[in-house]
Amino acid sequence: MWVTYVVAAVIVAFVLWVSRRSILIVHQAETAIVERFGKFHRAFPSGLATLLPFFDQVRARVDLREQFINVPPQPVITRDNVTISIDSVLFYQVTDPGRAVYSVNNFSGAVENLVQTTLRSIIGEMSLDDTLSNREQINSQLTMKLDRETNDWGVKIHRIEIKQIDPPVEIKQAMEKQMRAERDKRAMITQAEALKQSQILEAEGFQTATVTRAEAERQKQILEAQGRSEALLKMQQAEADTLVMLRHAEADPTVLQLKAYQTLAQMAQGPAATILLPSNLGEMAGMAVTMGKALAGRNHQGQDPGETS
Repeated sequence: MWVTYVVAAVIVAFVLWVSRRSILIVHQAETAIVERFGKFHRAFPSGLATLLPFFDQVRARVDLREQFINVPPQPVITRDNVTISIDSVLFYQVTDPGRAVYSVNNFSGAVENLVQTTLRSIIGEMSLDDTLSNREQINSQLTMKLDRETNDWGVKIHRIEIKQIDPPVEIKQAMEKQMRAERDKRAMITQAEALKQSQILEAEGFQTATVTRAEAERQKQILEAQGRSEALLKMQQAEADTLVMLRHAEADPTVLQLKAYQTLAQMAQGPAATILLPSNLGEMAGMAVTMGKALAGRNHQGQDPGETS
């Protein structure tokens, strides 16, 4: 009786084992490489797959997601014989799982060595200054060359990024001194430019102020001259009006003599006025009255014909 139970248990275990070997579950973003009789059979995508027990076996599970490899620091010699240390990171993705499994052994190690050799050849053609300032160019050249080399492995190289470039200590010190000297030079140039601009602005301001003061002085003199001219014209006009009034009023010699004295007094108010008075000033005044009457009579005679007409 117990033999029957043992046989049944063995049969159930065998069936479970066969079922377990016949069913394959492939995860998302993954491909299973299956061999039959030790040869490549097919690559199963994600999902449920069936296998032939005792005949099929899973050789590898290939991850189809983008992956990266940290390339450790390595010494590289530049064109000007400076040894620098460069470490980088590589991003890749498997595009053909079959070739990725059967075309190369230890893909990570192969890619790491390929990056090192390619990087040495690129940096060897560049100087230290070009290496430090052209990371993008180095990255693009590395990506292009590695992608061409790994195409037969069923792998796509997306990009390579250089993380750090470490020159020797003495080169770092020399670069720091150079940068300090360059900063000091730029500071001195900036100060000189500021001083130059300040002097230019100061000179322009002085020139503008001088021109403005000269223009103000010129306008002042013009206005003063115009004022003196207008005052002189008004004085002359007033004197003329006074003479006309005296002529029409038929002033006697005494009034004319007094007016002459007043005129002489005004003329004597000048700072450098020298007046010579004739002894017969009264006779000259009477003569002026007689001449004024004669002129007035002539004017009346000249106007009569016009008035009668």
